[in-house]
Amino acid sequence: MLLLNGKKTAEEIRLELSQKVAERKSKGLKIPHLAAVLVGNDGGSLTYVGAKVKACEEIGYGSSLLRYDESISEEELLQVVYDLNNNPEIDGFIVQLPLPKHIDELKITRAIDPMKDVDGFHPINLGNMVLGLPGFLPATPAGIMELLKRNNIETSGKHCVIVGRSNIVGTPLSIMLSRNTNPGNCTVTLAHSRTQNLEELCASADILVAALGKPGFITKDMVKPGAVVIDVGTTRIDDPSRERGWRLCGDVDFDDVSPLASAMTPVPGGVGPMTIVSLMLNTFRALELNGK
Repeated sequence: MLLLNGKKTAEEIRLELSQKVAERKSKGLKIPHLAAVLVGNDGGSLTYVGAKVKACEEIGYGSSLLRYDESISEEELLQVVYDLNNNPEIDGFIVQLPLPKHIDELKITRAIDPMKDVDGFHPINLGNMVLGLPGFLPATPAGIMELLKRNNIETSGKHCVIVGRSNIVGTPLSIMLSRNTNPGNCTVTLAHSRTQNLEELCASADILVAALGKPGFITKDMVKPGAVVIDVGTTRIDDPSRERGWRLCGDVDFDDVSPLASAMTPVPGGVGPMTIVSLMLNTFRALELNGK
């Protein structure tokens, strides 16, 4: 089985980006600057934002972390977004999701300048993706596509089943994989909680993507021998044997499924690092698209 090592692939991309940053510095040009807005103390969000800030430091980007208490009002958070939109030093920024329940996530997302929306969640960027126009692609699907490409995974003509239809992963990935590109040209089935005969459907997939947030949901009886398995799940589960008291668990039962798969992503170290490095690629692109 080929282990689709997202950590290693992300390191290669970070090295490529750091060389580009060094080149810009040597010419006296602006270096990319990414800002992250974090509301509250969600454990998963803290981990991801910390990883993004660390990636910026390693590559040589400027970075800003703006932290706010979960009691911040929607109006106050909108003002933070407007200020970042109008700050010429900030090339791209993200508002880490999820947000507290009293804040409308879509309203915040729509307030972000599409030219600084390096998460690729703004309706304009999602529309550009559907039409194949220039814009920012959502980081996790884009990272999966890059991982498939750099590991020479054949996708053309393959049947891909994606379990999970979120606007962040499942739906955009289904569009990307079905387009006339490489990777791409898949016949895609987008499955969800109301899909009938899900086990049989998954077992028919040449490429199976699990993105539903249920630890260990995909087992060997749902996987076709020789299938490529992409695990997007990252759920924290209690583990007293670990010093920190928890571990990350994917949507796929790795030990159960790996003997069957021809290629597979681990958790952690698979899709997660690719998501972060895709954000770094989008930030560099934002700098270029804005003509700096």
